Amino acid sequence: MRNTAIALLLLCGSFTAMAQQKTAATKTEKKSNMKQTIYQFKTEDLSGKNFDFATLRGKKILIVNTASKCGLTPQYKDLEKIYGNYKDKNFVIIGFPANNFGAQEPGTNEEIGAFCEKNYGVSFPMMTKISVRGKDMAPIYEFLTQKSKNGLEDSNVEWNFQKYLIDENGHLVKVVKPEVLPTDPSIVEWIKS
Repeated sequence: MRNTAIALLLLCGSFTAMAQQKTAATKTEKKSNMKQTIYQFKTEDLSGKNFDFATLRGKKILIVNTASKCGLTPQYKDLEKIYGNYKDKNFVIIGFPANNFGAQEPGTNEEIGAFCEKNYGVSFPMMTKISVRGKDMAPIYEFLTQKSKNGLEDSNVEWNFQKYLIDENGHLVKVVKPEVLPTDPSIVEWIKS
């Protein structure tokens, strides 16, 4: 009888341990499948000042990779237009200069800043030049392009001026092709909604 009781206690202990392991594994799996947010990232702007995405909580964010010598460079004008129209309505644009496509952004941070201000009056935040694809891809672009991190979809940055729309909770909600203008009704309606 005593041996049976001991066996039952051991068996119950095994089931309890297995249940605890399963619960811990489920929690870990759920945590790894949770969407990350843009708020975890910090970078520097063109002038070298620290920029923390956590300061943008509650705002819609349009992130765009830019270049000064691209056929799509005139999109700076449209980006500045929608920024001017909606910056006081919880909306911000963040530009990331990148030299990943046809060496179309060869300048230094200082040269990029001067070009943007002189030619397009850019007043939205422009960050330091980064890589948006390849082995040296910046962590923020890993987040934007990998479903395992953004929870929405995998994507490739196809060219300069690809746009990523981030909601007020810091989640990626849409990827917009480079040739779609920032003033496209689909983007404007999203900003206004």
